[in-house]
Amino acid sequence: MSVRLTQYAHGGGCACKIPPGELEAVVGGLTGAKPKNAVGELLVGLDDGDDAAALRIAGNVALIATTDFFTPVVDDPYDWGRIAAANALSDVYAMGGTPVVAVNLLGWPREVLPFELAAEVLRGGLDVCGEAGCHLAGGHSVDDPEPKYGLAVTGTADPDRLLRNDSGRAGVPLTLTKPLGVGVLNSRHKATGERFEQAIAVMTTLNREASLAALAAGAVCATDVTGFGLLGHLHKLARASGVTARLDPGAVPYLDGAREALREGHVSGGTRRNLDWVRPHADLSRIGEDEALLLADAQTSGGLLVAGEVPGHPVIGELIAPTGHTIVVG
Repeated sequence: MSVRLTQYAHGGGCACKIPPGELEAVVGGLTGAKPKNAVGELLVGLDDGDDAAALRIAGNVALIATTDFFTPVVDDPYDWGRIAAANALSDVYAMGGTPVVAVNLLGWPREVLPFELAAEVLRGGLDVCGEAGCHLAGGHSVDDPEPKYGLAVTGTADPDRLLRNDSGRAGVPLTLTKPLGVGVLNSRHKATGERFEQAIAVMTTLNREASLAALAAGAVCATDVTGFGLLGHLHKLARASGVTARLDPGAVPYLDGAREALREGHVSGGTRRNLDWVRPHADLSRIGEDEALLLADAQTSGGLLVAGEVPGHPVIGELIAPTGHTIVVG
């Protein structure tokens, strides 16, 4: 039985996230609430929309907690499982941590799609967790009209060496550790069924080595680039840090075929919403609409955006003193 999983979902991958502006309005009232008799010290919570929560549970140990799941981004169930797992683990790496244990999150249309496909999705997640040295133990499933998969992940980190999105400082370069273009290629895949090996390779690559390299280089500020696109995540980082990001569009790397997919109109609604959200806060006057869409392209399991120079990866800009915009492109 040949099944195109992407046809069973209204969106795909991180492009199916709730738009950032709407999401911030929903969670805005949740900050500042403190539990009674709390265990540990909350180091990173909801305040700046960082990649994961961080809690000091001992003098030199921080607990990292995160979850991520989404609808199919590719048709192959094993690849989808690998991509979703790598994407969920990325939040821990983006905080400078090491994933320790994860549990599965599975939504499955049990009367529509065979469970043999679900088993392949779970096998993909298991293999990537094994590559990461992270235990995968159990999880939860629901009968869902759309297939969804991801992980809830717990990791550990040094509380004094966290990579946070609010620690950027003017005068520091910006490094991107994976090329952009996953979103438009995935949209083309959903529309045509073409398989893009270069996109799958990027999405299934763990951000572990990039995270270790960033820490070794002395970085203290980072985030990963996923559903809100490079512009969206850079806006959040600059806003949280109280600086402006100057971005050199000519230095940003792209996957082969990304510009062609854009020209053919394979742009997700999530990408357009990303650009609409960032536009009031960014100076985009030096670039055209197509370039802006690529910079806002909703990524799935993208790379790390690091405030600092990471050997082996391109510097795409720098953080500067605030100018009234969070981002200046060009």
